[in-house]
Amino acid sequence: MNLDGIREALHRKPFVPFSISLADGRSFDVRHPEFVGVGQRLVTVIVTDDIWSVIEPLLIVSLDFVLPSGNQKNGVRRPRKS
Repeated sequence: MNLDGIREALHRKPFVPFSISLADGRSFDVRHPEFVGVGQRLVTVIVTDDIWSVIEPLLIVSLDFVLPSGNQKNGVRRPRKS
């Protein structure tokens, strides 16, 4: 994953919460831009109080945005449940 893509997601106006998905199946929810730090070669995510993870950008496979309606993810419309 390109670090510029993460920086763009963090600076969106208005901010849209997203998840960072890793190659090993883990994911990290980003509910506020202040919970993520992007360096030259690493990404740090604060998950909850006093719990944080340092992520190697090469392990990031996608950023999944959560739109307000809850019906869409990454711009793909999901079918409604009856």
